[in-house]
Amino acid sequence: MSIADLEERIGHRFADHALLSRALTHSSVATEREAGRETRTTSDDYETLEFLGDAVLGLAVAEELYRRHPHSHEGELTQMKHQLVSAKAFEGIARELGLGEFLLLGPAEERTGGRGKPAILSDAFEAVIGAVFLDGGFTAAREVTLRLFGERIAAASPQSSVDFKSLLQERLQGRGMPLPEYRTISEHGPPHDRTFRVQVAWHGGSAEGEGRSKKAAEMEAAERALAATKDPDGS
Repeated sequence: MSIADLEERIGHRFADHALLSRALTHSSVATEREAGRETRTTSDDYETLEFLGDAVLGLAVAEELYRRHPHSHEGELTQMKHQLVSAKAFEGIARELGLGEFLLLGPAEERTGGRGKPAILSDAFEAVIGAVFLDGGFTAAREVTLRLFGERIAAASPQSSVDFKSLLQERLQGRGMPLPEYRTISEHGPPHDRTFRVQVAWHGGSAEGEGRSKKAAEMEAAERALAATKDPDGS
């Protein structure tokens, strides 16, 4: 494929092709330039574009899920977004685009199969979206994102299982906090129709949930804990 073919697959014609070139340049290229005593700058590789692209993808997908599922609660939307905005999904789309063919790699990375490495493909895809954003603004980046994620977004469903316990664990671990602890604080009703009340405790807080099984009660408690532990920006 040519660069024009790649642009067609992405769904965006770049006004500034230097942005696309940078999005496809792995840090191994810049590192080897540095070893050869050429000057290295922060614009040599895709790492900062990757950072930007991740934020753009998150916003574009979150907005579309909100539009498609206006009556879903936060936990359902969070789980759908968590599945879509992931390294695994980014890698899959990168492979569909044939992104690996266009990567600029240092010789050492080339020899070790860098073009097919999941992490490199995922990162490069984020960088490409960051490049689209800088080249055409959020509208262009959103259009590209929705086109590339089309089938995946359409398949996302609020009825899918939402694992609030895993989400809570990931949030706390991401903040360097201990794992949450669950305990049953009450149960009542006949043996065939029991209702359980569970408390989840974490460093700095606790929440309770109720359900017809301990698992259901734990899930409700975890969902409430997620709401209680949101950052001021809503994340």
